[in-house]
Amino acid sequence: MNKILSYLFTPFHYLAFGLFLCVFHPIQWLALKFGGIKAHKKSVDLLNFFLVSTYYILGCRIKFTNQQQLPENRSIIFIANHQSMYDIAPLIWFLRKYHAKFISKIELTKGIPSISFNLKYGGGANIDRKDNKQAVVEILKLGERMRANNWSAVIFPEGTRSRDGQLKPFAVGGIATLLKKAPNSLIVPIAINGSWNLVQFGSFPLSFGEKISLTVLDPIEPDKTAIEDLVEIARHAIDKSLKL
Repeated sequence: MNKILSYLFTPFHYLAFGLFLCVFHPIQWLALKFGGIKAHKKSVDLLNFFLVSTYYILGCRIKFTNQQQLPENRSIIFIANHQSMYDIAPLIWFLRKYHAKFISKIELTKGIPSISFNLKYGGGANIDRKDNKQAVVEILKLGERMRANNWSAVIFPEGTRSRDGQLKPFAVGGIATLLKKAPNSLIVPIAINGSWNLVQFGSFPLSFGEKISLTVLDPIEPDKTAIEDLVEIARHAIDKSLKL
């Protein structure tokens, strides 16, 4: 029955998802041109609200839990596991008040309505994975913008999506680079669970009736802790949450 519903509702999800991307592309352009960065950000937040709403067409249930008292006047590095592309829109929407920026593949800055525009002009870091020097420079620039504007960042230290929900090793490089320019950033782990189930059959059909949870875990003060230890603490917290 699940597979039948998946085939039935996936086209409607993709239609709505694509429609919102096309509609918000000119809206983003107008917002940035006439309202600047703040207006552009509001348009991106609204876009991702509507993108998340398309998940419900698939019978998807989304639960965001944040019981932490996180500062809004301090940069935060959100460290999250990565299960599918369906992690992104909820993170942007639910973390909107923290001005969270992403580190993305430079290939995504071309050819995708709304998404490519936001990646080009939204203030995140677009990196070439084949060019380590370029990647480091871009992440350093993001760190500078974080420090100057009290922006935050979301980073997926696994480096790639987990196809089966199993947590992969965390790399420290991107986090260490951000901390060089924004050393006072708070480290906050986020455990994402269930989004890999949505794509368990591949891109078509998407699985109907899945549950996605995003849980903000206890913040970690960097202090003088070695970066390797910070990342391991975050990974352990995420792993523990996923197993609950």
